[in-house]
Amino acid sequence: MKRKFLLLLETLIVVAALATGVAAWKVDSALNQPLAVTQEQLLDVPNRATPGGTILRMQAAGTLRDAFWLRLYWRFNRAGQPLHTGEYRMTPGMTVNDLFNVWQRGEVVQYSLTLVEGWNFHQVRAALARQDKLEQTLGGLSDSEVMARIGHPKAFPEGRFFPDTYKYVRGMSDVELLQQAYARLEEVLASEWSERAASAPYSEPYQALIMASLVEKETGVPQERGEIAGVFVRRLKTGMLLQTDPTVIYGMGERYNGKLTRADLREPTAYNTYVIAGMPPTPIAMVGREAIHAALNPVPGSSLYFVARGDGSHVFSDDLDAHNNAVREYQLKRRADYRSSPAPAAAPTETGTREPQEKPDAVEAPAP
Repeated sequence: MKRKFLLLLETLIVVAALATGVAAWKVDSALNQPLAVTQEQLLDVPNRATPGGTILRMQAAGTLRDAFWLRLYWRFNRAGQPLHTGEYRMTPGMTVNDLFNVWQRGEVVQYSLTLVEGWNFHQVRAALARQDKLEQTLGGLSDSEVMARIGHPKAFPEGRFFPDTYKYVRGMSDVELLQQAYARLEEVLASEWSERAASAPYSEPYQALIMASLVEKETGVPQERGEIAGVFVRRLKTGMLLQTDPTVIYGMGERYNGKLTRADLREPTAYNTYVIAGMPPTPIAMVGREAIHAALNPVPGSSLYFVARGDGSHVFSDDLDAHNNAVREYQLKRRADYRSSPAPAAAPTETGTREPQEKPDAVEAPAP
């Protein structure tokens, strides 16, 4: 009886060993099989997808085989490893094990969207809507509804997002990207506010943000930001109107056709700084860190006027006579190649360099 028992036990051990060996061979074979792709393909992993479910889906699509052994391997060897939402590259020659390693490292395909200094919120929304890899949830909503959706229902959207290049993966929503840009602006503004110059005439950071947007829209040469901010600050302190064309253009909205007339400068709007005293009620564009820094650290001096030369730079004047002379030289006798910003090296795109914008025919910062 004892001998029969030992024989049975030996048999079971041999069978188990053989089964283990077969299982190991099957798993190894399944892991080292090349993916059935002849060119690069993207594997889309939606939100809350599981490794086991994704493996079955790939087998159904003919991308791999032996899903049973692969799922068994994952359960006992990589249990608890999350499968990140997004897209994964599958290339010819890649094995299942290679793909599993990519999954484990979370190497999802990343896309990028660049929000550009000087853009308004309408341009931001249009750029978001063109990203077909983003989950689009904001279409048809008003600007105020968008701000409520991102968690800031009382904030006016203009200028509240930081211009930068943002990375995202397939399945991420437009709301999430806007939340990142909003938080980034808050972070930069707070940092710059904490180091502001004593001469900065603002009672709160939002006022500095408004001023930064004026500086952003008026600056064609980066090194002039601080000097332009200085002109605006001195005009504020002396009670002069700011009289800056970009505010007029913003107040006109879609009516602006590329030209400003004297009538436009006289039209009363909430943003027309030829009419209203002080700054407009909100920013008029997105601003970079440099514009915020300039607004909070205006360059000291005595200039109260500036006019574009036509090469992106400006002539700064202390008094009206000098300013009028500069206007006659650079504005009233424009060359054919006149432009208020430097010419771009290449055609810009929505995710590339900032597109230089021509200043309208009206002079900048004329006499009050």
